[in-house]
Amino acid sequence: MAFDTHGSANGDARSALALRLVPLLDLTSLGEDDTPQQIEDLCASAQTTHVVPAAVCVYPEHVSTAARALRGSGIAIATVVNFPDGSSNRERAMRETRRAIAAGADEIDLVLPRSLDTADDRLAAQRLVGAVREICVTSIALKLILETGILQTPQRIRAACALGLAEGVDFLKTSTGKVAVNATLEASAIMLDAIAEQGGGCGIKVAGGIRTLQQAEAYLAQATDKFGPAWVTARHFRIGASSLFGELLAAIPAAP
Repeated sequence: MAFDTHGSANGDARSALALRLVPLLDLTSLGEDDTPQQIEDLCASAQTTHVVPAAVCVYPEHVSTAARALRGSGIAIATVVNFPDGSSNRERAMRETRRAIAAGADEIDLVLPRSLDTADDRLAAQRLVGAVREICVTSIALKLILETGILQTPQRIRAACALGLAEGVDFLKTSTGKVAVNATLEASAIMLDAIAEQGGGCGIKVAGGIRTLQQAEAYLAQATDKFGPAWVTARHFRIGASSLFGELLAAIPAAP
């Protein structure tokens, strides 16, 4: 669905793309200095149109604020644990997960431990992910952040995907958005292949550095080409972004 910025036909395509993307968006604010007022404002902006994002993603300390602000909206509350460093401390990840769920989180974005080079590293990571998976009961979605820009090679990305899929995560996610290289189409292609090999039950979340409609469209097209349009819903496909939201809102026509 390529478009440019000139002409009514292209404007219609731009609006259609924005309407397609908003329900797939995890509207994200993960600033170290976020305040409760900023989170309330973010939640208010998420409810300004007739289509709403899939989720609002905030730091754990802001989950309760988001829960109050989004009550009755149908927008899920996502938060991050083991973030952004990807520690192998299983007790820390479990503690953060329990607290986030108790505060009102519907979705947990867990950073996979970054040390995966040895068998012991991989076993520790597997146990951490499995422990958090057990805490996230059926109603709580678990997204596993792979930090593909640090993994770098296709072989390492595939291995991280395999670990997450084996532990039954609901989504594989590209990145934290806190490193030099975040989401790339090359990494998401590897992730989609891994998901397809396991039957397509797991979803994908692309996050980090996605700031324009054109960038988002490329990831949307990639997933659609792989699985078909019926698969590409909030159940299986998310984009984690904040700066993209303003462009989406500007492209959405007013409700009739």
